[in-house]
Amino acid sequence: MRNLVRRLSGARCLRACLALAALSGLASPLAHGQVFECSASATSVAFGTYTPLTPTPLVSTATVTVQCFVFGQTSVTVYLSTGASGTYTTRTLTSGTYTLKYNLYLNAADTQIWGNGSGVSQIATLTLNPGFPTTANATVYGAIAALQDPAPGTYTDTITVTVNY
Repeated sequence: MRNLVRRLSGARCLRACLALAALSGLASPLAHGQVFECSASATSVAFGTYTPLTPTPLVSTATVTVQCFVFGQTSVTVYLSTGASGTYTTRTLTSGTYTLKYNLYLNAADTQIWGNGSGVSQIATLTLNPGFPTTANATVYGAIAALQDPAPGTYTDTITVTVNY
């Protein structure tokens, strides 16, 4: 199993963005159902402008793309870190000493927190079919909690993305 780690980073001016750069690596000897090489990338999670005390969450999405050379059908797992908050229960965007609560999810209903499988968090499992290369995508659903009254500013967080294969 190969473990690839990358950071999502972003900016928010009462808005937030997260992005992932390319990943690559080599795995062990080739066999049916094994992955030879993978790379990963992601689009940004751009929340836009947050209006203080809005009664509904501000939502946005991004896509994590994993591309691998695969012999036989196999799967990879994708983990997300807690970011600066240190917890999956509520992640935080920060601007100096100010914070804005948000989270990242595996589903559009925002009920499955995307993390590393510990506590309340879950991991994404992507199925890869045989190919040279083959690609699998996962949607990242982001939501900034409603009814917050943050100070104006640019809010950021850094999320580490880990791909295991």
